[in-house]
Amino acid sequence: MTDGGPLASADTARTDLLVPFRLERANLRGRAVRLGPAIDAILTRHDYPPPVADLLGEALALAAVLAGTLKYDGIFTLQAKGDGPVGMLVCDVTSDGNLRGYADVDSAAYAALGATGPEGPAPRYLGAGHLAFTVDRGADRERYQGIVELAGATLTECAQHYFRQSEQIETLLRLGVGRPDGAGWQASALMIQRVPMTGGVGGGGGAPKADDSGHADEDRREDDWRRLAMLLGTVRNAEALAPDVDPSRLLFRLFHEDGIRVFEPQLLSDRCRCSDERAESALRMLDADDLESMTIDGIVTVACQFCSRVRRYDEAALALLRSGSGAAEDAA
Repeated sequence: MTDGGPLASADTARTDLLVPFRLERANLRGRAVRLGPAIDAILTRHDYPPPVADLLGEALALAAVLAGTLKYDGIFTLQAKGDGPVGMLVCDVTSDGNLRGYADVDSAAYAALGATGPEGPAPRYLGAGHLAFTVDRGADRERYQGIVELAGATLTECAQHYFRQSEQIETLLRLGVGRPDGAGWQASALMIQRVPMTGGVGGGGGAPKADDSGHADEDRREDDWRRLAMLLGTVRNAEALAPDVDPSRLLFRLFHEDGIRVFEPQLLSDRCRCSDERAESALRMLDADDLESMTIDGIVTVACQFCSRVRRYDEAALALLRSGSGAAEDAA
């Protein structure tokens, strides 16, 4: 942990980072995410149209920054589903920082988009639908899921709508994605959330009490909130995605007057959870008719939507699976 200045850590040389922080004077908490090699690998392995890659890049950054607010061992999943050309966006992050995501694109519907239509990438590409956040903490614990309608012109606005409607936590959020100087994909996310006042409002409508940051009343808190919102508005992609600006440096530039405390970062990585065992388990659950319908030229193909890895099973391999063992032939 450090108070004020940028992290003096070798980890900041990486750009796949989640950095927790706190603004002591305003009694606010936040997370900053910077993605580089991980998001570049995820986006370039699929041939998405640039606007779809932008949307998925924002979703990946959003998933990472939201997962960082939770104390859990498991998987955080963000899913946006609509009736537009991008029927679904799915991103998930494990508690170990493993990140993956994909977009389900209807190529014909995308090609049919005209020059006119809904303004903003969310309604234009996702259409009408819902945004869901899921926390899966394992088979022995109940899964949590929050769902709201897609409401907003951007993914940022849709996420802020979720927090207003479902979590009732005031949240400031900024997302950015791009390819600076035409190089690899980069993405960033910056989120600030209010910490509830410890004193609260006295019974019978009394005046607000001072909170642990020393603020005397709600007016001061509102002033801080508006000021921080304006500070976030000063951030441009050229700065947020610059190769030489790690998250802690950006945070210090924005909030050095707010008593910022930056905590140890978590490393993030591009890592899919697909495996031979999962693919073979799925095939074992199919009956003979289903397998026959999937067979082309004697081969059953299983492709991972996330990492694009392809596993192929011939008749001999399928016979081994049915007998309780098996092996797959991989293809790029």
